[in-house]
Amino acid sequence: MVIARRKVVYMLLVAALVLMLSPFGWLLITALKDPSELRAVPIHWWPHDLTPENFSQALTFFDYLGYARNSLTIAVITSTLTTLASAWAGYGLARLDAPGKRIVFGLLLSTMMMPAIITLIPTYLLFAKIGLVNTYVPWVLWGLCGAPFLIFLFRQFFTGIPKELEEAAIIDGCGQIRIFWRIFLPQSWPVIATSVILTFSWSWGDYVGPALFLDDDRTTLAVKIAGGYVNEHGTGLYTLVAAGAVTYIVPVLVLFLILQRGFISGTATSGLK
Repeated sequence: MVIARRKVVYMLLVAALVLMLSPFGWLLITALKDPSELRAVPIHWWPHDLTPENFSQALTFFDYLGYARNSLTIAVITSTLTTLASAWAGYGLARLDAPGKRIVFGLLLSTMMMPAIITLIPTYLLFAKIGLVNTYVPWVLWGLCGAPFLIFLFRQFFTGIPKELEEAAIIDGCGQIRIFWRIFLPQSWPVIATSVILTFSWSWGDYVGPALFLDDDRTTLAVKIAGGYVNEHGTGLYTLVAAGAVTYIVPVLVLFLILQRGFISGTATSGLK
């Protein structure tokens, strides 16, 4: 009976895995097709002749590396500043005593229910008035504000660190900043890995923000892939779009493979006290 249940569970997990990977599989198959096969009737589910040249054309059709550099710049700025700011805020909420701290924490959690899209236009108008449109300064400011979900993760993690470590550091003459940098932050590697992966993925895959705040020269790869693969008649080159999208996914996959152990540990334990 137990073996039969395990087989059923494994079959369900394999089915779920296939279902989740099917969009990426279809994207990869499309990237390897000849453009004429996309218009074929009936649909060619598998390319008759593999066309790996689509990838080289996708990388040279426009300044792919230049836009990738823009995306990487924004992603690194966002992931670094957001992680540090969230860690610092989480440390304060977890270890420092202040009147109204619980109220502040409750308000912080309530902002997680607010869709970010409703603040985008007011934010744009504000940044436009002070001349920050078409610069990367908005991402710096957003990063310095931290992220509510990540602040919550850091706060939960720091709450579980024994108070004796903090007391010993105070006896040795450490202030709160040194305690944070030398004791708490090095121990929070699982949450740091989680934060870096999430924030890098959010900023790397963001389309709306760069499309609204940046012009064509400074915009990101996500925006350029969405509208840059067209011929002289304005028709979309969908095999190149698919090839460009496949290569666009690679940096996030590489980052996840590097930090996956810390990410899994962080998401599994950060909500526990």
